[in-house]
Amino acid sequence: MPRSGASLFLLPWKFSENVNEMAELKVQLASDAYPIEINHGCLRDCAEKIALLCPAAKYAVITDSTVAKLYASRLLAALDQAGLTAHMFPIQPGETRKNLATIGALAERLALAGFDRHDALIALGGGVVGDITGFLASIYMRGIPFVQVPTTLLAQVDSSIGGKTGVDIEAGKNLIGTFNQPKAVFIDPTTLQSLPTEEMQSGLAEVLKYGLIRDSVFFDYLIARREDIIHQDAAALTDSIAACCRIKAEVVMADEREGDLRRILNFGHTLGHAVEIASRYSLSHGFAVSIGMMAAARLSEHRRLLSAAEREKIHEALTAYQLPTEIPAELDRDRIRFYLKTDKKNVGGQPVFVLLRGIGQAEMHADVGEEEISALLARSK
Repeated sequence: MPRSGASLFLLPWKFSENVNEMAELKVQLASDAYPIEINHGCLRDCAEKIALLCPAAKYAVITDSTVAKLYASRLLAALDQAGLTAHMFPIQPGETRKNLATIGALAERLALAGFDRHDALIALGGGVVGDITGFLASIYMRGIPFVQVPTTLLAQVDSSIGGKTGVDIEAGKNLIGTFNQPKAVFIDPTTLQSLPTEEMQSGLAEVLKYGLIRDSVFFDYLIARREDIIHQDAAALTDSIAACCRIKAEVVMADEREGDLRRILNFGHTLGHAVEIASRYSLSHGFAVSIGMMAAARLSEHRRLLSAAEREKIHEALTAYQLPTEIPAELDRDRIRFYLKTDKKNVGGQPVFVLLRGIGQAEMHADVGEEEISALLARSK
């Protein structure tokens, strides 16, 4: 059950004294298991482990054109040095590329390059690249293995772990997808140094989410170490990544296919996804989730699950991390309502919200009515 207070997985953190120390977690599932390695510099050192954990005749490195310029040569050189054959397949960056057209184009390119069932994919990039690669791996040749090498904070703490893949369609976000677990996840925190400020902030929204839904002590840690985390202090940032990965792994191991507990990971995402799509993705995923988390906190207070002091504490934390808490006034509320109705988490056409029964304890509510939704949408109108 969700809980507040010190977590079995979180305290004490083990990285503050030596940020060069490798941390390895394991996602142990009924049918399989895979490691999550958090290690400064592992982008240069993961090739031999990829060969061991995901053996293949050759590898397709799926990345976007921005990440390709920054990190592809480093990974490709490491693979080559390990005696592995790899080819790069770049795509254009951005959420608008996360669609079936991109999947089809990549599949054509793989086929023309001779990739078959003895080969594998490597996702090098952020959440969009990871989602596309995982989905493509699940359907190409009826399934080939893949590895995650996330380079953004959001991907490192959230989307690269747990096996949820998918693409967007006009009706909504991630409405076409599969559950497809990677063979391994390699996280190199040094890649975060190249992130634009807004991209880093976007990831920090997901980091805060983990404390809010699962561990109040971790949430307090994030408040106390805000300056260090924002300025990418190596120890504080690595501690935070590891804590999020431990929570995500714990939840996924308890509920791999989102039948019950795993749904708490959608805190802030019900309204957040609708706002993100309504903005035509001009609003980043993390910013939209931040708005959704604040709305869920207000709804939790309205339902007497969360105290006014706790709601204000959440607001202050999001604001301190320079994250938005209100729906932009210019966004069409009818469009947001439409996307709420097409959300993949809906039950019987009813939006499902994750609410907080205190900081660190999340629960599902499928009975949020039109009056409550109208009140949430009315803010900043």
